[in-house]
Amino acid sequence: MAPSPATTSGRRAELDSIRVLVVVGLVFFHTALVFDAQDDFYVKNAETTPFTLVVSALGVLWAMPLLFFLAGLGAWHSLRRRGAGEYVAERLRRLGVPLVFGTVVLVPLPQWLRQRADPAFHESYPEFLPRFFTLDGFKWRDFPFVFDGRYFEFGHLWFLLLLLTFSLILAPLVRWGGAPGRRPGDREPWGRRLGDRAAALAERRPGAILLPAVPLAVVCALAGLEEQFAGWHRAAYLLFFLFGFAFAGDERFRAALRRDLRLITVCGVVIFLVGAPLLMTAGGDPFTDLTPQATIGRALFGVTGWCWLVAILGFLDRRGRSAATRSAATRPERRPRRWYAYLSEAVLPLYVLHQPIVVAVASVVIGWEAPIAVKFPVISVVSLVLIFAVYDLLVRRTDPARFLFGMRPRPRPPAEVRTGSSPP
Repeated sequence: MAPSPATTSGRRAELDSIRVLVVVGLVFFHTALVFDAQDDFYVKNAETTPFTLVVSALGVLWAMPLLFFLAGLGAWHSLRRRGAGEYVAERLRRLGVPLVFGTVVLVPLPQWLRQRADPAFHESYPEFLPRFFTLDGFKWRDFPFVFDGRYFEFGHLWFLLLLLTFSLILAPLVRWGGAPGRRPGDREPWGRRLGDRAAALAERRPGAILLPAVPLAVVCALAGLEEQFAGWHRAAYLLFFLFGFAFAGDERFRAALRRDLRLITVCGVVIFLVGAPLLMTAGGDPFTDLTPQATIGRALFGVTGWCWLVAILGFLDRRGRSAATRSAATRPERRPRRWYAYLSEAVLPLYVLHQPIVVAVASVVIGWEAPIAVKFPVISVVSLVLIFAVYDLLVRRTDPARFLFGMRPRPRPPAEVRTGSSPP
């Protein structure tokens, strides 16, 4: 099935912008955990507040699901350009390399700072490192987090490990079900037939775009929620990733989002107002208990997450199309802004860097005699400045560092510019 024109156009600026916003927002999210009364973060302030949990929960509903969804969108385009074999190699380089590098170099620091909170702990960082990498065995049931050690963890890089795993799962599925961009004369494979029927249903039936919320509700209700993965079960993230892959292949899904935006928004608000109190007052462990109230609350959590995600996408799509129309009418030759390209390229390195720097800054600031209203902005702002400084000065300027952080090599100027000669 030939892709629609919308799927072959250039990058969508609004989606790159929201990715940057989510990653920058994670700095404020993890800073809030320093002051949260319930979360077991690496460093904790002596004074805590329940308000941070309420604010953080609003981002938990959609932020990480959106990153997985957008990764699925990107996977469709990448597979269409490269094919399954090259796609796997590219994912191993862009995700696997920063995953290994970050786990070895960056992730041990927050865990060491956590141990330092214990007065009986006196090990220096070099002394602690071998203990961090000491493994006791394997936890096959916790796939893909199979390494078991007292101190070992993937930390915030769980996102990269899950995304790499999903990408490796997707490649054989695509070869089995039909890769994007097959020739029009080929027999349409079952995967494309299924996608075509889903897109036709979304186009024909108002509200059908909400149907993916059903499997999400089932996973959240029965499998539970995993606090260590930003409140969602890893199987739910796989669904978001696959939904993003499916949505990328057909313009009719985007049209349905724009058409049903008001319905989606109303449903998201109403279901949130019903489900949030159910989940918060369920008692026991609402993330895993199978009591009726907790189960229903988690199911509504899954539905709310999908509603909020597609509402954000529909709103961004409307704005993006309107902005593109105005730009085409007034400034058709406008070049992309340099800061936009800078931030779009920085998303993955900023994610890899952010949590160790936030924890390091917080470990110093929590010792101050100051209220939360002072400590929170100090940790957030100083962390953001350091993250961007490390990225700009130590990562983006050299090809070896770019490789370790999953970036593409720097673009090379034309030969005549490098040599200073003029073209014939």
